[in-house]
Amino acid sequence: MEYKQCNGDQTVFYKHSKQQITILAVYVDDIIITGDNEEEIGRLKKCLGKAFEVKDLGQLKYFLGIEVARSKRGIALSQRKYTLELLSDMGMLGCRAAPTPIEQNHKLTAQMGEQVNKAKYQQLVGKLLYLCHTRPDITYAVSVVSRYMHDPRSGHLDAVYRIMRYLKGSPGMGLWFKSNGHLNVDGYSDADWASCLDDRRSTSGYCVFVGGNLVSWRSKKQPVVSKSTAEAEYRAMSQGLSEMLWVRGLLLELKVLRQDPLNVWCDNKSAISIAKNPVQHDRTKHVEIDRFFIKEKLDAGIIKITHVSSGQQVADCLTKGLGTRENNLACDKMGMIDIYHPS
Repeated sequence: MEYKQCNGDQTVFYKHSKQQITILAVYVDDIIITGDNEEEIGRLKKCLGKAFEVKDLGQLKYFLGIEVARSKRGIALSQRKYTLELLSDMGMLGCRAAPTPIEQNHKLTAQMGEQVNKAKYQQLVGKLLYLCHTRPDITYAVSVVSRYMHDPRSGHLDAVYRIMRYLKGSPGMGLWFKSNGHLNVDGYSDADWASCLDDRRSTSGYCVFVGGNLVSWRSKKQPVVSKSTAEAEYRAMSQGLSEMLWVRGLLLELKVLRQDPLNVWCDNKSAISIAKNPVQHDRTKHVEIDRFFIKEKLDAGIIKITHVSSGQQVADCLTKGLGTRENNLACDKMGMIDIYHPS
């Protein structure tokens, strides 16, 4: 029997005996216990009860604002209550719903309109950031409005209100986890070249799937200016790969890692060519470290890079504003459903 402890506010203990695993996740004074052995979980609860004052709330239904719903088909995670409270606080429960979280081909810049209440803007955007834990469909829009926290303008606040109106149309939307018969790790990376009109930096986006279920995603403006589309895509691929390796390490500790290589999907053939051909000096001198990082994992057989068409690129919604049809399709690809929506 083995124990592992990670220090910090969020602490995870692993205990495994042969093929059976029990996990204790702690965040401040909230605890989740899970595993594949009911007897071991029961013994762990008794040990905790002897050492601490612990209240057993039964099966997980609500944790840190995240609602958990179960059925024979799978598990759904959403923040419906949190969303409705946010809409109520803003007086927007009766507002007209928007079809997408941000306008397609939006032109947001730093100097858009008059200055607004900075504290109110930061508070609202902060609440939206927490909502991104179960709403990857608003991640890009929230990352855009987060860029102007230091000097918010009326145009930025209008973009925030549009996110709220989008949430009004689907407050119960969340992530759906189901068994797909495998534990393959797939990562999609994408970039929108020179998309920021203020400094012409590109936007990276990636999402990671384990067993066909979305477990990690991110949308972020790149720290430097990329001189080509291939360079922007390659930086995005490097960021996505770093996250995939972290997920791989977590699965390794949980003793459920398969020996299959990690699947990296990219829709830019030039970036894939750079990853496989280390001789293209002119096009790679600006991403030298990223190039060696990806090439090392490729040569070791840890990853496999495959081209995917732009229409099948899941991370597309993390780099740009989409139309209504494309946005709905992206939600389906990421495994998002609304269990509260009437069928």
